[in-house]
Amino acid sequence: MSDRQLAVFPAYRDNPYLNLMLLAPRARRWHVLESLRLEVLEQHLGRLGAGDVFHMHWTAPIVQRADDDLDAARVRLDRFRSAVDAARDRGTRLVWTVHNILPHDARHLDLELELDRYLAEIADAVHVMNAATAAAVAPHYSLDPARVVHIPHPSYQGVYPSSMTRDDARASFGLDPDDHAVLAFGQMRPYKGLNVLVDAVRRLPADQRPVLLLAGRTSDEDRVAIDRLLGDDLRAVREHDHVDDVDVQRWFRAADVAVFPYRRVLNSGSLHLAASFGVPAVLPDEAHLRAEFGDEGWIRWFDTGDAAGSLAAFIREPGGSSEGTAEFSQRLAPFARSRRYAELLDDVSSTTSDHR
Repeated sequence: MSDRQLAVFPAYRDNPYLNLMLLAPRARRWHVLESLRLEVLEQHLGRLGAGDVFHMHWTAPIVQRADDDLDAARVRLDRFRSAVDAARDRGTRLVWTVHNILPHDARHLDLELELDRYLAEIADAVHVMNAATAAAVAPHYSLDPARVVHIPHPSYQGVYPSSMTRDDARASFGLDPDDHAVLAFGQMRPYKGLNVLVDAVRRLPADQRPVLLLAGRTSDEDRVAIDRLLGDDLRAVREHDHVDDVDVQRWFRAADVAVFPYRRVLNSGSLHLAASFGVPAVLPDEAHLRAEFGDEGWIRWFDTGDAAGSLAAFIREPGGSSEGTAEFSQRLAPFARSRRYAELLDDVSSTTSDHR
């Protein structure tokens, strides 16, 4: 079989999810075209034809650039649609992965909704990682159940180094044996609810407060806000830059629990990291998250109606059960998910599209 082309946008080369999912397609001789800029994507789409696939991931780069005014954002959306429509006229198929209900901190909401509705209408397959995605996005746009394909987020089993002991990891952060360590891992941005976590910790008596482990890339503006948020009365160990692969184990091995105080989330790769390292987790009690993870005993749920108070109650308790994390990670082993994704590409590329 001759090589088929797969255009992926946006293709963040340091994104472990993308790298894992592309393993099997590459092994099946899909020629992957990766781009981060609309101008390069337009060139890639111009090379695609029958049997090729365009896979759209995160939509934010099209109309959500911070330096774009509304008119410029409209021009970018029109350019994107024109390039996609032309590729589809030549027989290219389209897969869209719904990573978020809407982009975080969206600026041009009307244009974003127009883009999402366009993709939902024309995609040959809509890939979801959370089985309840259609219900979660329904207030904003509709997904055709006949074209929705559920392939869960892969675990990170065997992906990151895992040689460090818990004692060594904790010692590297200066933690005492009786310190209770709460981890928030991933990009530190306002929508991730770090203020809620800090509020929860501050509600506890001083002698019951945990050590906060905060790790993830942070903008200069958000770092200033986090500095103010933490003040000088909370103990926190922080890394405000990208955490190297070899260091991921250190943060998770040192933690007693991973907390995800999100205000709005559809999927979380960091949750799968927690499972891969055997760390229990706390998630917001949202219907779509319950639908996907409600049977997992290593996950506890905080009440979003009283987020800080509910989180404080969990944080006061040292730990939680990690039982089930290994089974969860094995069930979602990375290459098995990648093979399923490759099968989806094969199916889409060989079918006739009628979504125009």
